[in-house]
Amino acid sequence: MAVKRRYDASGRQRQARLTRAAILDAAGRLFVRDGYAATPLTAVAAEAGVAVQTVYAAFGTKRQLLSDLVDRTIAGDDEPVALPDRQFVADIQALPDPRDKLARYARHLAETHARQADVMLALAGAATADPDAAAILAKNEQERRTGMTRFAAELAGTGRTDPALTVEQLADVLWLAMDWHNYDWLVRRRGWSTVDFERWYVRTTAAAILIE
Repeated sequence: MAVKRRYDASGRQRQARLTRAAILDAAGRLFVRDGYAATPLTAVAAEAGVAVQTVYAAFGTKRQLLSDLVDRTIAGDDEPVALPDRQFVADIQALPDPRDKLARYARHLAETHARQADVMLALAGAATADPDAAAILAKNEQERRTGMTRFAAELAGTGRTDPALTVEQLADVLWLAMDWHNYDWLVRRRGWSTVDFERWYVRTTAAAILIE
């Protein structure tokens, strides 16, 4: 009697992940270099070394490819782990002092901006004329707002934030300070070091929202 072997899908899944990563890498290079609107999926496929049908199979649409690229660039990987469940959030929550929380977030912010600045500039440029890109940019802005509302509540829980500010107002300040335009201007254009940027973030936000 022939013995049936169990099918091992791990190799196929690994190859699918590698292919997906290659497509995202290619899309990132082309969207930044040539612009989102000027980059057809055939060009992305050629850059990634795959058939265009493979791009469609992995992402479905060009809009979804852009959305997934933005998400991966922000997260730093393509793992199915939401930002609130990532290690940097646990690190922040474990710190009792609000200024230390801001400093830990500043480190995460600088690392994220270093990855995402080019992609976000490309997205912002595309959003001026392309409805899909505009929708993705709006989604990103709302997600950042949601994240900063959570962070504001975390800081308010220490009892060291200005009592004249509501959690919504705290979130407004944090949302403004974490915007990627600040990193682009200070670090990429003005030549600040990452350490200088992190110190600026902590000093600025602490002065605006904390009672020292």
